[in-house]
Amino acid sequence: MTFNGSFRPSIKRERRNLFFALAITASVMVAEAVGGWLSHSLALLSDAGHMLVDVMAISLAWFAFRLSSRPATPKRSYGYYRAEILAALFNGMVLMLVSFYIFYQAYHRLSSPPQIKPVSMLLVATIGLAANLSGIWLLSGSRQSLNIKGAYFHMLGDTISSLGVIGAGLIILLTGWVMVDPIVSIGIGGIILVGAYRLMKEAVDILMESTPKGIELLEVLRAISAVEGVREVHDLHIWTITSGMPSLSAHLTMRESCSQTPERVMLAVRRLLKERFGIEHTTLQLEPPSLSCTVQEEEHNKEI
Repeated sequence: MTFNGSFRPSIKRERRNLFFALAITASVMVAEAVGGWLSHSLALLSDAGHMLVDVMAISLAWFAFRLSSRPATPKRSYGYYRAEILAALFNGMVLMLVSFYIFYQAYHRLSSPPQIKPVSMLLVATIGLAANLSGIWLLSGSRQSLNIKGAYFHMLGDTISSLGVIGAGLIILLTGWVMVDPIVSIGIGGIILVGAYRLMKEAVDILMESTPKGIELLEVLRAISAVEGVREVHDLHIWTITSGMPSLSAHLTMRESCSQTPERVMLAVRRLLKERFGIEHTTLQLEPPSLSCTVQEEEHNKEI
């Protein structure tokens, strides 16, 4: 038996946009690395280093997308959907390491600042900003996927970095104060660190099968219990298979005097979960009142 969950219909568009974002990032990375080396700007080199990680991360995200679209197998009944969550977690870990490296380099630059060429620094950073804005535009409409969200945060971090580099270049050009270069680098590292933490936290929540963000378990419990014909709800679990695919399983006990058929009760609960909570993949077990009483008696006897 295979898993027949409905996945995002826009996956082909997301994969295409991810490829274009990868091409843009790789081009700007080369330009900033050369420009940072020529201008002796740590802020620009930090941004180029961040983009190098972005190239690796977006490549991994693109590969994970291809892997997650493979069909389910008897061994992996859910398919490869979790591949993109693992990719997002890895991206977060790498981003965190990059931020620590930037802090390390900035510390040394604060004690021994080099001569910086602000004109070259400004020119390359402006080109990088334009390219990063293009990448953000490509990915902004596909942030339902945690994998895409990870790539989006990479591009957003690059954009903020480019703005910081431009600001630092202007200050150096107008005042000659080169200490602003490592200070801006520290700010860039901080932004990267915060984004990495949020991305890793969300990925870990999915891997730990936590209740999806935006869904309250008790609210779902009360809503199902209010459906006509439902007397009790137990063994309720809500988790996320992959980004944008929440799942639910529960045992429902029917009322003894219920006028509804089991099929109508199940249909009403499924409609409620889909329309109110956006949960389409559900596994519900409907139990008659007699079975519920028998189960409760067995559990009571075990406790005694």
